[in-house]
Amino acid sequence: MASLSFLAVFLVHICLFASFSSAEDPNIYHEFEVSYITASPLGVPQQVIAINGNFPGPTINVTTNNNVIVNVRNKLDENLLITWAGIQQRRSSWQDGVPGTNCPIPPKWNWTYNFQVKDQIGSFFYFPSLNLQRASGGFGGFIINNRAIIPIPFATPDGDITILIGDWYTRNHTALRKALDAGKDLGIPDGVLINGKGPYQYNNTLVPDGIDYATFEVKPGKTYRLRVHNVGVSTTLNFRIQNHNLLLAESEGSYTVQQNYTSLDIHVGQSFSFLVTMDQNASSDYYVVASARFVNETHWKKVTGVAILHYTNSKGKAAGPLPEAPNDEFDKTYSMNQARSIRWNVSASGARPNPQGSFRYGSINVTDVYVLKNKPPVVINGRRRTTLSGISFVNPSTPIRLADWKKLKGIYKLDFPTRPLTGAPRLETSVINGTFRGFIEIILQNNDTKMQSYHVDGYAFFVVGMDYGDWTENSRGTYNKWDGIARSTVQVYPGAWTAILISLDNVGVWNIRAENLDSWYLGQETYIRVVNPEATNKTELPAPDNALFCGALSKLQKPEDISSATSITINESKLFFTLLMIICTLIPIFY
Repeated sequence: MASLSFLAVFLVHICLFASFSSAEDPNIYHEFEVSYITASPLGVPQQVIAINGNFPGPTINVTTNNNVIVNVRNKLDENLLITWAGIQQRRSSWQDGVPGTNCPIPPKWNWTYNFQVKDQIGSFFYFPSLNLQRASGGFGGFIINNRAIIPIPFATPDGDITILIGDWYTRNHTALRKALDAGKDLGIPDGVLINGKGPYQYNNTLVPDGIDYATFEVKPGKTYRLRVHNVGVSTTLNFRIQNHNLLLAESEGSYTVQQNYTSLDIHVGQSFSFLVTMDQNASSDYYVVASARFVNETHWKKVTGVAILHYTNSKGKAAGPLPEAPNDEFDKTYSMNQARSIRWNVSASGARPNPQGSFRYGSINVTDVYVLKNKPPVVINGRRRTTLSGISFVNPSTPIRLADWKKLKGIYKLDFPTRPLTGAPRLETSVINGTFRGFIEIILQNNDTKMQSYHVDGYAFFVVGMDYGDWTENSRGTYNKWDGIARSTVQVYPGAWTAILISLDNVGVWNIRAENLDSWYLGQETYIRVVNPEATNKTELPAPDNALFCGALSKLQKPEDISSATSITINESKLFFTLLMIICTLIPIFY
C-alpha cells in the first residue's frame, strides 16, 4: 500500500510539472514533407513545391512564447532551407533558415527546427530560402496570437483568413534560375495567384475556362481579420475587395493606427492584417483583387489575380468591372504618401504587458550609420550580378555563424563599407560589424528603375522616413521619431530612399536581403554580425544538438545524425505527453 501511495505522489508531481510546462510554454509540433507535385494554377501543368502534398503549405498558428517544433523532410532533388520571415528567433539565429546561419538540408534528409516565438504577435509567413525556390511554392502563413492576458486594440474578429498573393511564372524555379544565370531578365510574370490558385473568370478573353480560383466564404454582418502576404517573386501588388473597406490593424507584428483604405499596395515580402466587415447586401459575390503596380498595363493585364468573397446568403455571382487600382503608373507619389500614412499604434499593448510606446526610439543616440545603395545589375567577372553599395554578396560554403562557433578564419570579411564603394563593383563575402546593444541607422538607397523591398532577419526595425532623390544628412529633418511603424520588410521606391533604425539587442548573424527574388539570387544581400563581447549563454543559446555541418566542417557531419529517427522522436514526444495527461486525469478517479 505504501508503494502505491508513493507511486501516486510521484505521478501527482509529474502531472503538476507537465501542467505547469504546458501552461507556460507549450510545444507546437508540425511535420513538413517538402516535395514536388504537378499543379495547374494558371491552366498549364507545372512542377510546384508542396508541403504535405498541399500548395500552398499549412498555416502555422501559435501563441506568444510557444515553442515551435517543425520537422522538415526534404523530398526535393536539391538542398532545402525553410526561413520564417519576421520571426525574430530571439537569441537563436541557429534556427533562422538562411545560408549564412544554417547548412542546407540535403535531399532525402530531414532536420528539425526548434524555436520559441518569444515576445511577438502578428502575421508572418515562411518559405524556402535557397535558389529561387519560393518562385515554385513551399510557402505558408505563420500566425502568432497574443496571450489571453494581453488585450488586442480591437474587438475580437469573428473569423481569421490567411491570403497569400504573389506574381507567378509557369516556368519553375530551376528554369527561372537558368535564365538569370544566362544573364537574362525573368520577363513578365504569367499571372498572379491568390492562395495558390489562378484568377476567377472575370473576363472571358483574358481568363480561359477551367481555372480553379480561391473562394472566401463569410457571414453577413460579421467582421473578419484578413492576413494578406505578398509571397511573390518581384511584383508589388495592389490589394482590394469590391465594395468593401480595409481597416488596417497590424503589419508584421506591430499594431497600427487603424485607418480605412479602399486598396493598399503590398510590396514583395510584406504582410498586413485588415479588419473587414461584411456590410454589403449580398446581392452578389464580390471580387477580391491583387493586381500588378507600377507596370505598363498594356502588357501586364494578364497578371491580375482575382478571388471571390462569397456571402453565405449571396444571391448571385460577382459581376461588373474589377474595382480599380490607383491610376498613378508614372507617378508613385500617391503610393509613397499611402506608405507614410501607416503608423505605429504606440498606445496598444504588444506581446508583453508593457505598452509598445514605452520604447522611445526617437530619443536614442545612433551608434552606426550605413548607406546601402543598389543599382541596376552589372557584369562582374563576366557574369550579371546585383550589388549593395558596390558589393555583390557571395554566400560561403561554410555558414558564417557556424564558422564563428568553430573559430574558423577566412570564411568572411567583417568589413562591409558604411558608404557605397566608389571603385569597380566586386564579389565579396563582406559582413556588417554590428555593435551589440547599439542603435544602427540604415539608409536604403534605390538607384534602380524597379521597386525594391528589403528584409532584415532577427529584428523589427522602425521605418522613420522615405522620399525621392538621394538621401543626405539633412534628410534626417524629415524623420518620424515618434510613431514610425516597426516591421521587418520595407519598400524602397525607384530613385528614392528609405531610412530605418534597428536596436541591435539580438545576438547572432542576421540576413539583410532584397526580397525581390531575382535581386536576392544575384547578390543583393549581406549579414549583420552581432556579438556580445562578454562570454555568456544569457544573450545567445548554444548551438542545437542537431546542427548540420557543411563546407570546411563537412567532415564533422555524421550521416546517422539525420534520419527518420528525428521524426519518430517528435511523434513519440507528442504521444508520451498525451498519455501523461490522460493518466493525470485518471488519478483522482482511481486513487
